[in-house]
Amino acid sequence: MSLKEILPGSLGFGTAPLGNMFRAIPDEEAAATVEAAWDQGIRYYDTAPFYGAGLAEERLGEVLSTKLRDSYVLSTKVGRVILDEHETAARDLGEKGGLFEHGNPNKMLHVWTAEATERSIEDSLKRLGTERLDIVWVHDIAQDFHGDVWLQKFEEARTGAFRVLSRLRDEGVIKAWGLGVNRTEPIELTLALDEPRPDGFLLAGRYTLLDHEHALQRLLPMAQEQGVGMVVGGPYSSGILAGGTHFEYQQAPAEILERVGKLKALAEKHGTSIKAAALQFSLAHPVAAAVIPGATRPSRIAEDTAALNENIPTAFWTDLRASGLVSPAAPLPNNA
Repeated sequence: MSLKEILPGSLGFGTAPLGNMFRAIPDEEAAATVEAAWDQGIRYYDTAPFYGAGLAEERLGEVLSTKLRDSYVLSTKVGRVILDEHETAARDLGEKGGLFEHGNPNKMLHVWTAEATERSIEDSLKRLGTERLDIVWVHDIAQDFHGDVWLQKFEEARTGAFRVLSRLRDEGVIKAWGLGVNRTEPIELTLALDEPRPDGFLLAGRYTLLDHEHALQRLLPMAQEQGVGMVVGGPYSSGILAGGTHFEYQQAPAEILERVGKLKALAEKHGTSIKAAALQFSLAHPVAAAVIPGATRPSRIAEDTAALNENIPTAFWTDLRASGLVSPAAPLPNNA
């Protein structure tokens, strides 16, 4: 079954911010944000044990456990096992150090073996208060977390998590599985394997208005040829395309600020918003099945829905192409 057949719409909800990413969020605000997503008709929710050491799953589960299970699609990830004991030292998260410093204090094991995968799924089900998952992503087996040893982590996942998830899919326990990463290379390696075969992938931050050329070179043609779908994570590039100041989870550098300024000026010229352009650009590629911006304030959900439905003039996309701010190979809405 393809991702587009599984997912209930092109707009989902990413829950990394609910794990207290960047700031501590009151439980009431987190719950209100999930409820706002539900009220806006969003029925696909993505989470992970990594987000605040289980905090995002717990918060999402508190709301979704009050809804009919068959009325929404749920995905989480494997690769981190949350322990009962608390962390006393600083977490080693590669390039993402300090990302969830306001989350739960629990220790995390970073492991992708078969045994750890099964345990991770069992623990996620408990935190989420549900009896089943629809999609499971293999999380963060890439260079940004593991540097030069990332291929060792990939191999651990290939012989562990990949095989467990393939079996669970074949048994009908889950509907689909794939990789959830911030880099293209692990997905390319996986698509080149004879087995196991993923159904899709969640690519965060690598198919946005600000960063898409690398994905277009090799990954997306491979995925299109194999009929493998993509969920686009981080369509606002960590917030810089939605009025924030972060790019790649850090303060945006001068060259990114300059490029965003050009994008905003072009959007204003055509009477549209950069948020709308960001969401609709990410969905324009035929491999894209859904986009999952995150939020920590209820008002942001209505903004995302409006951005998705905003009528952007074809002239904007034509000017965007002509400006050189997007790759010549990038598909644009309205066949621009």
